[in-house]
Amino acid sequence: MIKAGQGTITWLCVAGVVCSSAAAPAMAQRKDPSRAARLRLVEEAVAGEGITNERVLDAMKTVRRHEFVPAKLRHRAYNDEALAIGGKQTISPPFIVAYMTQALDPQPGDRVLEIGTGSGYQAAVLAEIVSEVYSIEIVPSLARSAERRLKRLKYDNVHVLAGDGYKGWPEHAPFDHVIVTCSPESVPQPLVDQLKEGGSMIIPVGKRYQQSFYLLKKKNGELEQQRLISTLFVPMTGESEEQRRVQPDARNPQLVNGDFEKDTNNDGKADGWYYIRRAELKDSSPLRHSQCLEFEADEKGQLCQALQGRAINGRRIAFLNFSVWCQTENIQRGSRGERAGLIVHFYDAQRRELSHQPVTLWDNDMTWRQVRRRIAVPQRAQEMVVRVGLNGATGRAQVDGLSMTYTTR
Repeated sequence: MIKAGQGTITWLCVAGVVCSSAAAPAMAQRKDPSRAARLRLVEEAVAGEGITNERVLDAMKTVRRHEFVPAKLRHRAYNDEALAIGGKQTISPPFIVAYMTQALDPQPGDRVLEIGTGSGYQAAVLAEIVSEVYSIEIVPSLARSAERRLKRLKYDNVHVLAGDGYKGWPEHAPFDHVIVTCSPESVPQPLVDQLKEGGSMIIPVGKRYQQSFYLLKKKNGELEQQRLISTLFVPMTGESEEQRRVQPDARNPQLVNGDFEKDTNNDGKADGWYYIRRAELKDSSPLRHSQCLEFEADEKGQLCQALQGRAINGRRIAFLNFSVWCQTENIQRGSRGERAGLIVHFYDAQRRELSHQPVTLWDNDMTWRQVRRRIAVPQRAQEMVVRVGLNGATGRAQVDGLSMTYTTR
């Protein structure tokens, strides 16, 4: 889920006055008040997390994300987080947008098909790089608002269609790349058919709450695939989602890989956990396992976490019962009081947060210790996210043996 150009502007001519480059940032900031926040976001959450493609970084620095976020959430536009945009959909975190774009390595003359327009943010980032973007959104109201927004912002090389994205856009095929920003159970064949020979596709595939990015390259009519990192995308609205062979069981929520033993692609990341930041698998488990998950951050405010999502039926599930082993060292709260620990977030049917409740918070040094806690589930909860890590605090923490059971109402 890229890094902006490293060059500097030596001179800038404004209204006939030649100015030194030192004056340029101040003038640019007056014209674009969000610029400083955007550059900081790119430096810390995009380039700082391993994105190196200069075209992508430049695009991330240019596109004004707050334009694609609902007004009431604009104060969070330059956080690296997903935000609800209505229609049960979200705008992806900036890192994920950058990661997916970099994986395709888009070139200036390329034509890209995007499935899942949402707010139009991903399309705008692509539009800064490629020749044409064809974007499909199944929620008609979101398609219309994204089209108006992109037109207002002068992204004239983006074309938006309201419809079933999994059918593609055959009259404009073939495409150099396909980027899928929603989560099918398997790769839709029309998208394969509409991908140019030698082209590439990035797509999150898997069970509803257990997905991984796959990078697919079309060679001799066949797809070569590479499994990338774990992720979590909201479902596509409509028939394709309803016909999943494996549906999430909200009445029986279960965590996966709580012992952090599975890493099937050997990338050093625990399977089943996503948006992993500053966390590594270590062979220092306190149990009979071979490894635990270690978090470490030396600057306050850094993302340092691992997340896992699940469906949950709050009308049936009254309590969640957690058990986890923890070891911490030199934990210090973040600059805004951020706390390290294990926290559960609950969301309603529209993916609005209902509450967040701590299972354990870390403030002091401790050797390996087992923590058990029961937390209440809001009755309106339909989704939950388990977040473990330093969460903006500093220090080092290790976790293992995380398990969860439930008590019904």
